[in-house]
Amino acid sequence: MDQQVLKAEVRKEVGRKVKKLRKEGILPANVYGKKIKSLAIQVNLKNFDGVYKKIGETGLLNLVVEGGREKKEEKPVLVSNVQKDPVSDLPIHVDFHQVDLKEKVEADVPVELTGESPVERQGIGTVVQYIDEVAVEALPTDLPDKFIIDTSLLIEVDQAFYVKDLKVDKARVDVKVDADTILVKVEPPQKVEEVVTPSVPVEGEAVAEGGGVPVEEKETKVQEEEVESVTQEKTPNEKAKE
Repeated sequence: MDQQVLKAEVRKEVGRKVKKLRKEGILPANVYGKKIKSLAIQVNLKNFDGVYKKIGETGLLNLVVEGGREKKEEKPVLVSNVQKDPVSDLPIHVDFHQVDLKEKVEADVPVELTGESPVERQGIGTVVQYIDEVAVEALPTDLPDKFIIDTSLLIEVDQAFYVKDLKVDKARVDVKVDADTILVKVEPPQKVEEVVTPSVPVEGEAVAEGGGVPVEEKETKVQEEEVESVTQEKTPNEKAKE
């Protein structure tokens, strides 16, 4: 990827005054780094957004700052921290980390998934991403843009992709995460437990203590048996005839 360039200006507005900048489509920012004094700057929001989508937080950016002691300064930076509005999700402030191209830096490289696992396509498993960033250390120019995992290579349940499976130039990039850490795994389908809903008596019915037959039904049955026994009982005349 070609190195991206972003123009900036030294910022005079600080504190609450930066709200005015945001309304004008200007993004307040700061530049910081080792052995340098922090510098308040501002950049065009749309220009920053377009660059950030391309480089993320691991791509080296050439920040061209105007309005400082010199007419124009070029600073090699990494996007370090982007604060976003919780409602609009638009950036409201950004920090740029000025780096020394000859010194290694640490950064979190994003992990992206591509392809489709045959197991997931067949509905007998689910691909689960355990980690979405991997910490590495390298020279600014050697930082990977991202790690891509092809999930079509995961062909059976419980198969996993580990940190040690990442394609990394170990001579240039030092991965700071344990090699046996799982990045992606095919999990078996979740078992759905059947919930048995207890029977609820109809409103107005009372349930007997000894079973599930309503008391009213038992009472009706007893009454019928009592009536039947009365009709079957012999009268005094019948007894006399006997």
